[in-house]
Amino acid sequence: MNDIINAKEYDYIELQNAVYAIKGKYPSVELGSIGKSVMGKELYYLKIGKGSGIVLYAAAFHGLERITSVLMLRFAERLLSALESGSEIAGIKARRAMLGRSLVIIPRVNPDGCDIALKGIGGCGYYAAKIYNWCEGNFSVWNANARGVDINHNFDAGWSELQKAERNAGIYGPSPTRYGGPSPESEPETCALTNLCRKNNISHVLAFHSQGEEIYWRYGGHTPEKGKKMAEVFAASTGYALEAPIGLAAHGGFKDWFIEEFARPGFTIEVGKGKNPLDSKLLDEIYERIEEMLVLGIVL
Repeated sequence: MNDIINAKEYDYIELQNAVYAIKGKYPSVELGSIGKSVMGKELYYLKIGKGSGIVLYAAAFHGLERITSVLMLRFAERLLSALESGSEIAGIKARRAMLGRSLVIIPRVNPDGCDIALKGIGGCGYYAAKIYNWCEGNFSVWNANARGVDINHNFDAGWSELQKAERNAGIYGPSPTRYGGPSPESEPETCALTNLCRKNNISHVLAFHSQGEEIYWRYGGHTPEKGKKMAEVFAASTGYALEAPIGLAAHGGFKDWFIEEFARPGFTIEVGKGKNPLDSKLLDEIYERIEEMLVLGIVL
């Protein structure tokens, strides 16, 4: 197969070129944007299928976890190819899997953070001086957006508990990681996701992070029983462990907010193992391990 998506690093321009290349090769896919980042970068989405049951996959909330973007684009390309040819993907007939379903993929929730972590000062734009100070010149640790807010701590889920945890950890303002922001949904990237979910009848969401080979599915008192069953299927497919987040990771995340807001299943999938950013050479290995889960995530 002559893949559009290869095992390499993608900055924003390369990611933009990739989504347009996928659209060019597979005209049936819907390409658009759910909003813009702090620095004005488009938050692209790819929508596959026309069914009323909408499933959402979102990736690269953190600058060091950009390999998840490439995994999502690889899956989009493979799924579209299987749909076009009428063939299988992960041993499942693609057209049957998509009956009555639509899949929305947001490959890069935090394009600014990914460029900052990947390109250093060259990825900071207007915010260069502030970002340099916040990370003390070490851009290699950058996970936040361009305002020093950790997107996956900026959702309105357990906000007061999260603020207490941040203060206990000595986090009081913009930082390379783990600062939840001045208020829930203070960031345009966060608002773009929450607005998308509020305006569409989304059955469940999968948020992709790295690393750890773990699956998180519980949050608060509104976690549906179906979420547990789905998580067990995902774990059986991938060999990933089912876990419960602790400390600063226990609140403020996208899947936490989605479960709390809609009482529908939400999952955080920590792909791969190693130290972030994971080497892009691991892409094929990680992808093969999770492809079946990605298909099952549409079907279930």
